[in-house]
Amino acid sequence: MGLTCGGELEVLVQRVDPADQPHLVGALEQVPAGLPVAVAQVVDGPEHQLGRTLSVLGGGSAYDGTLGSRQQDRAVATQVRALLRAGRTARVEVGGDAGSCPEKLTLLVHTHAAPPRLLIFGAVDFAAALSRAGSFLGYHVTVCDARPVFATPERFPHADEVVVDWPHRYLEATRVDARTAICVLTHDAKFDIPLLRLALGLPVGYLGAMGSRRTHEHRLARLREAGVPDEHLARLRSPIGLDLGARTPEETAISITAEIIAHTHNGTGLPLSRVPGPIHGSVPVAQVSSPDALLAA
Repeated sequence: MGLTCGGELEVLVQRVDPADQPHLVGALEQVPAGLPVAVAQVVDGPEHQLGRTLSVLGGGSAYDGTLGSRQQDRAVATQVRALLRAGRTARVEVGGDAGSCPEKLTLLVHTHAAPPRLLIFGAVDFAAALSRAGSFLGYHVTVCDARPVFATPERFPHADEVVVDWPHRYLEATRVDARTAICVLTHDAKFDIPLLRLALGLPVGYLGAMGSRRTHEHRLARLREAGVPDEHLARLRSPIGLDLGARTPEETAISITAEIIAHTHNGTGLPLSRVPGPIHGSVPVAQVSSPDALLAA
């Protein structure tokens, strides 16, 4: 399909027959409940495999359907789980060698996952603006502060939840994953240090903290004294945000979310006028030379 912008769009239309593909119907039924599920479909390859699907459920090793062989299914399911954990939809290429999958297959992996989480610590004016921006971007937003006079739903109408608790205690009890973004806006060592000490050891996607460069250096010194290794400290993005010249809470929220987006999608943070190549880049294609390599991983 040609577009007025000069690009091209491929549209995949899939007919689902419950009698022929009960596993696909079962996978689609997971979506309204907010349960993570991904469906891999062969879009290019041998004619007898075109349209075949494999569904993978999150939170375990279960998968259903088949692409042709058990080894092939296991290899593809391993790759699909990685995309499901990242909440990504992408094309995946497998096979094309003398291994257990001699025929090259191109699959479209369509992922349905719960919204990623944005955890904002510190019920300040910047948090109100950031919660609004995060909600607009599709995050499930939580604002947490130990001070009940500040952490109220009325002050943060765009947050999905407002929690009154010590930040490190809440973080220790809640669920995070590789798609979670944590923004520390408390700017108070008694909250920051125990929180960051914990957060730096968690498998989250983004971790940033507000403060001046001097505050950042003092914070690093305290974290080192607390036993946090330098390789963990290198994950901390502070001062938080991109250099947009932001001044107001709203502008700062854009600066922070811009950095989160750039970090999540490996963006450069540069003006598009200075970046060569397609504006949006190409859809990532995961290359797998042999399913046997995945099975051995």
